[in-house]
Amino acid sequence: MLITLILITPFVASLLSILVQKKEGMGILNFLAIAASVVEFIVGVAIAAAVVKNGSYSLDGLFSVDALGAILVLILVTVGAMVSWYSTGYLKAEVAKEIIGFHRVRQYFVLLHLFLLAMFFAIMTVSPIFMWIAIEATTLSTAFLISFYHKPSALEAAWKYLIINSVGLLLGFLGTLLFLYPAIQAGFRGLSSWQALLGQAASLDPAIAKIAFIFVMVGYGTKVGLVPMHTWLPDAHSKAPSPISSLLSGMLLNVAFLAVLRFKQLADAAVGVSFSQNILIFFGIISIIVAAFIIFGQKNYKRLLAYSSIEHMGIISLGFGFGGAAAFAGLLHMIYHSLAKSILFLSAGNILLTFSSTKIKKVKGVISVLPVTAVLFMIGFLAITGVPPFGIFITEFSIVSVGIHTYPVVTIIALFALTLVFVGFLRHVVGMIFADNPKTMVKEKAVSIVPIMILVFILIALSVFIPPAIHTLITAATSAY
Repeated sequence: MLITLILITPFVASLLSILVQKKEGMGILNFLAIAASVVEFIVGVAIAAAVVKNGSYSLDGLFSVDALGAILVLILVTVGAMVSWYSTGYLKAEVAKEIIGFHRVRQYFVLLHLFLLAMFFAIMTVSPIFMWIAIEATTLSTAFLISFYHKPSALEAAWKYLIINSVGLLLGFLGTLLFLYPAIQAGFRGLSSWQALLGQAASLDPAIAKIAFIFVMVGYGTKVGLVPMHTWLPDAHSKAPSPISSLLSGMLLNVAFLAVLRFKQLADAAVGVSFSQNILIFFGIISIIVAAFIIFGQKNYKRLLAYSSIEHMGIISLGFGFGGAAAFAGLLHMIYHSLAKSILFLSAGNILLTFSSTKIKKVKGVISVLPVTAVLFMIGFLAITGVPPFGIFITEFSIVSVGIHTYPVVTIIALFALTLVFVGFLRHVVGMIFADNPKTMVKEKAVSIVPIMILVFILIALSVFIPPAIHTLITAATSAY
């Protein structure tokens, strides 16, 4: 019942948004977005509670939420609710500035709901084929959101996103078929589930399992944004509306990484854990290194945040590659990153609305022009770069502590790269926030501030105290993956 409700809510909201035809219906679109996000949040929390109590929550053998799925559902309903709320004020401001019109607002909300639906479906389906379809659906829905402003650069970014991700997911589909080989060979004609594949994984030829996981890692790793498959991500995240950028970085990358972890479980059963761990470490460290150097010399603050996402997905990959306590920290890092990156992208949306530019050199003195946003952006910066007492400091420290004993060279390189990231971020953010600006003070609208403040509160609260239920979910997910 709960799974049906959380899947049907964004679908109905999208359908009703299509039916709104007149400009006077702006309020209806806003109401649908907020109401749907509230329902999704309540149902998502209820699903997670059921998983904590029973270990999993299923529907008719078609959908099932385990501990890892419950964590992603909680992230999605939290970030999704704040993004939906923020979007109402953000789009109203863009309409007032005549950047977009009513029909574009309607298109935005229709696609936003479909985007959320595809991610819910990908998280909860028991079928690797249906997961592939759902993640491909996220590509189709977000491609139109990336090209939302119809600028040449945005259209180019959307096409790059569409082509690179589609090719990547085709490779991921090939890897999926290779993992399905034992079931096909055994004459199985039903719906292949993760659980069924796990039961047959030991009979999979080790060579085929290794090839399959490499295809999956490259294919879904494209969607995750791991280097060298990352080339679409900075363009897409920088050209999309800021609330969508928040969902792309804060949630979609996690959903794609979920697919990697599902297949990692199969590969581990077939060939042992060391193979998949080495692959994750390889892609993780090169992602951190490349992102660090580009962050240091970046000239666009939305691209800066996009490359930060590449860096942090690399850190999460290292966590699961190192294993043990580092995997626990990697999963917790995923939660902190989603919250911090959403704070930064939504704050960047306020900055963009005021300064009308994403170039760092054109944004000066945010603290005097947008004081509240400046403070929120600074908090996001401190959190995302791992400054204590924010949780990312603890997760990075935990990952490094495990890695220094098992992979010392990789860990030392990662530490150097993380230092470079902090220095690069600091030099950009200080100039944006504190440099002199001749603009007069402007009054910020509460709707563009409150959702970000709520995310900041949640991030700080989780940095100080992890609720027992969330700790239980992370522990169960870590032991399984």
